[in-house]
Amino acid sequence: MKELVEVIAKALVDCPEEVAVTETENEKSIVLELHVAQSDMGKVIGKQGRIAKAIRAVVKAAAAKCDKKVIVDIVQ
Repeated sequence: MKELVEVIAKALVDCPEEVAVTETENEKSIVLELHVAQSDMGKVIGKQGRIAKAIRAVVKAAAAKCDKKVIVDIVQ
């Protein structure tokens, strides 16, 4: 999951070298924190959060095989 979010985010931003994803896993869920440059926050979130929702939807579909809930947080 971590690699999937990282690839998607790097394709969207102007500074792909500043993209970092941290993964925290427990029994029933996986939390992915996406860190991007301040200037790229708008590109990752999108108008009215549409791009962020799309990223979460893709990750949720990929996580269906694992039977775990995946949460994607976009952090400054």
